[in-house]
Order: sequence, then structure tokens, then C-alpha cells
Amino acid sequence: MSLPLRDPSTCHYDQISLGEVMLRLDPGEGRIRTARRFDAWEGGGEYNTSRGLRKCFGLKTAVCTAFVDNEVGHLIEDFIMQGGVETSFIKWREDDGIGRTVRNGLNFTERGYGVRGAVGVPDRGHTAAAQLKRGDFDWDHIFGKLGARWFHTGGIFAALSESTADLTIEAVQAAKKHGTIVSYDLNYRPSLWKSIGGQAKAREVNREIAKYVDVMIGNEEDFTASLGFEVEGVDHNLSNIETDAFKLMIETAVKEFKNFKVAATTLRAVATASKNDWSAICWHDGNFYESRKYPGLDILDRVGGGDSFASGLAFGFLEHNDAQLAVDYGAAHGALASTTPGDTSMATRKEVEKLMKGGGARVVR
Repeated sequence: MSLPLRDPSTCHYDQISLGEVMLRLDPGEGRIRTARRFDAWEGGGEYNTSRGLRKCFGLKTAVCTAFVDNEVGHLIEDFIMQGGVETSFIKWREDDGIGRTVRNGLNFTERGYGVRGAVGVPDRGHTAAAQLKRGDFDWDHIFGKLGARWFHTGGIFAALSESTADLTIEAVQAAKKHGTIVSYDLNYRPSLWKSIGGQAKAREVNREIAKYVDVMIGNEEDFTASLGFEVEGVDHNLSNIETDAFKLMIETAVKEFKNFKVAATTLRAVATASKNDWSAICWHDGNFYESRKYPGLDILDRVGGGDSFASGLAFGFLEHNDAQLAVDYGAAHGALASTTPGDTSMATRKEVEKLMKGGGARVVR
């Protein structure tokens, strides 16, 4: 069985995402606390999927977000334009001069190395994206008149404020009305939900959003925290505990949310910040599909690896409508994204497909 995808000839976009895009400031091999210079990138969990689909896989994508109309906002816009993601749905907010009422989000990020884990220090209070609300986007125009085959958003954006939670619900409802596939990455972050009602609010919002989701992404911890499902019967002495827990979680979740057509997650065993065992698993139409395993994957920058998995997964369905290929594309793309700096993938489709087929890391000349 395959996903009921819209005909490409009726859609202007292959994929559209809704989320905040921050300016990522990266101290390279050093620490934030001792840095004297930073590399600048753009990044945001939802947007990263659009960029991956555009830059790596060549699909037409766009992002719905908001920035302050100042130099920092236009710097982030320039990064997005370099990535090929369409910017026509960006909402621009007037600059008050000092960022008292509205500002652009910053994310200071250390990559981590060996026994020192990656560190993220977001500075995103009162951002333009966090103030987005129901009615800011004409979804009937976007999904109806223009058309999109796939829509992606996630629990990070929904947690930014009460208004973004409400906007996310509006967006997934509109996408479903127009027959667009909806994917959602639970990405539970307790710190984000804390100020708007904590875990109880997270479950209330995410359970409402889940009613309209076709492709749900998240591990067993996300499903428990965001949707209230508990895992029982897992043998914690087994080496494949994460896989078993995910399978049991999905078998429970799909009994309630019968609209789920796909559920997927990455499987990561962290030996050190710079060496992980990496793979992925996908449920579709009652069956589980597992990717090739990448044991001892050398990590340069783990941030964004899960988003690259999500974009590869979407590509596998959009291009082939095949669950096994989808999880294979996702796992390979996420693995490659972890070998380069920044939130977003620098991989090519050819490199992803070579890795999927077991290609090694010998020099290419």
C-alpha cells in the first residue's frame, strides 16, 4: 500500500514547512563560553526538511515563517535563498529598534566531541516566528490554489507560544482538507512547553494535531511525553531495546490514531558525541521497515541529523512511494548530514544513493 499523494501536475510545490528559522552561531571546534568568532548558518527543525528536499533532492519547496525587517532578518533570508527554498510566504515584522517587542531568533550551538556532548543555547524569546498566529497565512490559497503535495511542521514550533500551537492546528487542518500529506516531528522539548502549560499542554496540543497527521515522526520518549502513550513489555536487557520500544509504542498509537499512515524514527546509540551507531525504522500499513545500520558512524555535527532523516523519508515517498526506500533514504541522508557542520545537509542525491547501496568512503577523483 502507498500514500495517497496528490498529482504533481496539480501542485506548485512538492513540500512546504511551517516553523521558526534561527540564526545559528557556531564556535567551530571551540566552546561558546570562550569563543572569539562564530560561523553563521541558518537552522530550524521544520525548515531544515524543506532545505534538504530542495538542495539534496531537487524538489520545489517553501517555508512559512516570520522575521523582523532588519539586517539580521535579511541575513537569515539570504541563507534560505542560497538553499533554494522559496521565501514568498515569509512574514516581515517592523523593527522596533532594540528588539523589545519583536526580534529574530539566535541559536548558539557547540558540536561536541568525544566525551563532551553537543550544547545548544537558544535565544528565541519574543521572536517574530513565536508571535505568528491563526489567520496569518492564507492556507486555502497555499494548499488549494497553489497546491502542495507534502506539508511538514513539528512540536518545536507548536511549543513556541499559545498562538503558534493554535496556528499549527489551523495549518494541519487546512492541509488535510486539500488532500496534502501532513508529516509532523514531535521533537518534545520540556523547556519550550514550560511557560505555556508544561507537559499537560504539550499533550493537549499534540493530541489535537495528531488527528490530522499522516506521517508521525518521533521516538518512544516523544510519543510518551507528547501523546501520553506508555511502553510496557520491553526487555531492557536486550541490545535492541530502542527498536522494540518503538514497535510497541506504534502498535499502541495506531489503535487510537487510525489516521497515521506512517510512523518513523531514527535509532541512535551514543558511544561518544563523535561516534554513534545510527539507523532508522519506519511503520507503514501494519509492517515495520528497517534501514541499513551504520555502526560506529563518525559524527562531526549531530544537530540536524534527524531533520535530514525526515527529508529523506519524505523524498522516498514523494519520489517512489515506497516505505523501504523511504526509510533507507532517510537514514542515509541523516548519516551524511552528521558528517558536515551546520544544521542543514550538504549531501547530494548521488551520495545518498551510493551510501544506501553500501558505498564506502574511499576518495572520489
